[in-house]
Amino acid sequence: MTLRLDRRALLLTGTLGIGALALPGIALAQATARGFTHSVASGEPGPDTMLLWTRYVPADGGAVKLRAQIATSADFTRIVAEGEQITGAWRDHTAKVTLAGLSPDTRYFYRFVAPDGSFSPVGRTKTLPLGDARRFGIAIFSCSNLPFGWFNAYGHAAARDDIDLWVHLGDYLYEYAKGGYAPAGGAIGGRWPEPAGEMIHLADYRLRYASYRADPDLQALHANKPMLVQWDDHESANDSWEGGAENHQPDKEGDWSARKAAAMQVFREWMPVSETPWGSYEIGTLATFFRTESRLLARSQQPDVAPLFKEADPVKALTAFRDGAWHDPAVTMLGSEQEVWLDHAMRRSVKAGQRWQVVGFGTIMGNLTTPADAMGWLAPDADPRAKAYVQAGVLAGRLGLPLGYDSWGGYPAARARFLKSSQSMGANLLVVCGDSHNAWAFDLAQDGKAAGVEFAGHAVTSPGFESALKTDPKVVAAAMVKANPELKWCDTSRRGYMALTLTPDQARNDWVFMDTVTDRSLKASVGHSAIVQRGRNVMG
Repeated sequence: MTLRLDRRALLLTGTLGIGALALPGIALAQATARGFTHSVASGEPGPDTMLLWTRYVPADGGAVKLRAQIATSADFTRIVAEGEQITGAWRDHTAKVTLAGLSPDTRYFYRFVAPDGSFSPVGRTKTLPLGDARRFGIAIFSCSNLPFGWFNAYGHAAARDDIDLWVHLGDYLYEYAKGGYAPAGGAIGGRWPEPAGEMIHLADYRLRYASYRADPDLQALHANKPMLVQWDDHESANDSWEGGAENHQPDKEGDWSARKAAAMQVFREWMPVSETPWGSYEIGTLATFFRTESRLLARSQQPDVAPLFKEADPVKALTAFRDGAWHDPAVTMLGSEQEVWLDHAMRRSVKAGQRWQVVGFGTIMGNLTTPADAMGWLAPDADPRAKAYVQAGVLAGRLGLPLGYDSWGGYPAARARFLKSSQSMGANLLVVCGDSHNAWAFDLAQDGKAAGVEFAGHAVTSPGFESALKTDPKVVAAAMVKANPELKWCDTSRRGYMALTLTPDQARNDWVFMDTVTDRSLKASVGHSAIVQRGRNVMG
């Protein structure tokens, strides 16, 4: 089967809302489709509540009232909760309704009803357990770049019956213009998203979400289980922070605040999320999952060490940075408000006897440095820029500086505060994250003591180390583990998702690797599993 996400196909499924039409670059004639355009989704579950999402464009393109219904059977003979919302151009015709009065740990069917009597596709969802819970499965995703391949990971997970909740840790989509971050030979399967240009303005973000959400595997995922989702950088622009981004040039792309506001608005329009930037979710007595925000609201700018390599004595300059500015306690990933909230919320979870404290971050927390033998990973004819980059990484690694600074490696004081807090409260800490496109397993430590375990997920499609290196991935993995004491295992060449299974006394994480992303296939295997026993905060 070949699926091409071109402009005509998008228009036929009604991906342009009337709200986008008055914005530059969007012509009125493009908005041709009406009705329910992008299936349904659910998110942010509770034991008795569920948020439901859809998108509906009425025949006249105006405002409309939609009714959400949730029932115990697919024929909706017993509707247990209903709610309404008025939607229109101001929110790109998306609707979000939170329903209450549900039963815990229960599977439901849901749909939306339009004023003309038409129905949306029927979705399935499940509330969180209340009280004693013996098992809970979570599938964890990140980094889904449409041009780099098929969303086979979504399709594979959607077909499983042993998962209770989806978690997406960010980079749900990418902001680049056509050809900006894509395979050299062109998009796999012709999967170029719209618009062709980089997403900068409100209309651009809306059309890019519409383009991604036309994917059948992503629609199947959303329609099958509830999702907790948080943004990382590419929902706005690469390496974004509170005041800007690496991929934002004010002289060419305008005011960052306007772009950031557009990115945040459209994320909240198109995702099954509430308006709150962070939150906690109790999974019975088994665990608390903490959804965080670590990009746009309070993150300090990432350290820029590139100029230090141009100094007359780069070792001296890097050493001064390592011993000084790198540890600045004012440099924050979460901001003081969220740090205090997370500390208090985790303490309540521990005090309540929750067996696990699971925290979702966008970027890796485990310490990573570049191995001394990394130059051997490059081909002899490698691009000079690639050689210079690896050389710089090796030098930094020798001085104890991290592989990258956009992750928690650029924020060591903030990392230390979080881990010390977790240690002091006696948390059974499981950190899950994405962003790097590669798979990692870390035993996190602080002040020489175990602090928790981190499961870092590989990408749905975005390429990992294998895209830049010409050596056996097993060689890379062995060198990375040898050079980094916290790192216990990694894979730098395969795509897929993680499946985390929680029980009262054990947490198991499986890294599921898809056979391919260059063809549409649901063949996959578990490439590695890690187990944590409650009370140990280390794997094994």
